[in-house]
Amino acid sequence: MRINFVEKVQDWWPWPWPGDDDAEPEKTRDLNPVLLVPGIGGSILHAVNEKGHKERIWVRLFAADHEFRAKLFSLYDPLTGKTNSLDANTTIEVPDDRFGLYSCDILDPAVIFRMNDVYYFHDLIKQLTDWGYQEGTTLFGFGYDFRQSNRLSEHMEKFKAKLVSMYKASGGKKADIISHSMGGILVKSFLALHHDFFEQYVNSWIAVAAPFQGAPGFIMDCLLTGVEFVKGWQRQLFVAKWSMHQLLIECPSVYELMASEDFTWTDPPELRLWRKQTEENGEPDPDSPSVLERYGPKDYLQVMSAALRGNTMNYNGAIIPTPMNTEILKWAEKTRRILQIAELPSSVKFYNIVGTSNDTPFHTCYGSKESPIDQITDILNLEADFSFVDGDGTVPLESSMVCFYQIF
Repeated sequence: MRINFVEKVQDWWPWPWPGDDDAEPEKTRDLNPVLLVPGIGGSILHAVNEKGHKERIWVRLFAADHEFRAKLFSLYDPLTGKTNSLDANTTIEVPDDRFGLYSCDILDPAVIFRMNDVYYFHDLIKQLTDWGYQEGTTLFGFGYDFRQSNRLSEHMEKFKAKLVSMYKASGGKKADIISHSMGGILVKSFLALHHDFFEQYVNSWIAVAAPFQGAPGFIMDCLLTGVEFVKGWQRQLFVAKWSMHQLLIECPSVYELMASEDFTWTDPPELRLWRKQTEENGEPDPDSPSVLERYGPKDYLQVMSAALRGNTMNYNGAIIPTPMNTEILKWAEKTRRILQIAELPSSVKFYNIVGTSNDTPFHTCYGSKESPIDQITDILNLEADFSFVDGDGTVPLESSMVCFYQIF
């Protein structure tokens, strides 16, 4: 979901805009440093081989699917909490050029024409610099390997180092953080784990369309069938939907965006299946009418696990079993518990910008009354039929409104 960051942030920014005619000159010169934190898929990733050669692997629009499979396909390691590339000779790095801004500006700098899908923070960066912010002094970015858990210790230590460097570069000023989507979960994870440090180095936090209680419909379908970030003819240039699925099934960050079981939803999100009734031997009864089965947040994990039990990844001819990862589920559950203890320091201003007036996937249905599912594994080859709620197109309004178990 593309958001006009400039308009959204300008509507809520609590201080005079640098460059405004009525802004006081001393205020335009005395700016707090701003840190931009992107969401899932919002950071450039480089594949680095054993000789140090770097290749942009995300995002790229040419030879995208082949290189994506070769360099980015991963498996989760429960001992470290990390997902690691299957290519033993490749490490994944996030470029830190331009003080972190390069990684979340234009995600494919090689495109010769504007594509809104890859112009991530570009317009906001341009506007902020027009208002007087300077890269490396009062404007910074924090790109990260979005495959990994939002609370991964490496992320947390790098985030801590970024805040310290900003504090020093700006002459001892606290940071104003602007996060988008899953970036809000990373920031909240840092707040929960490093509360005192957050209070010491952060002045304000603006969360834009953060999935604080999950993105139920979008994430469920990602884990079952994959996702296409680019629509229309342009998707032929990009990563295939099933390739994305094979990556995401081993990504802790995606599991951390599943619907919160503890949140009191107005209408709890459901996985819905049109299925044929079964005979006594458990086989589908071809003569019986189809029935609609409904599973809520506490029940649909079992169904998803059954659908994915035979899932495999083809990596260079090797067939690797990749069912729903129970170890990642355990990790994600602990992440949700950690997020629940986050408390905003009284000295930090918090602004929650939510997306609204867009159809947003919520209930996810596979099969139909006329074409019910025979086997639970058939789900992986079907297109979801969503029931929509209000939101930004990915994150339901109800999810993004509740951060610290109170509505903002």
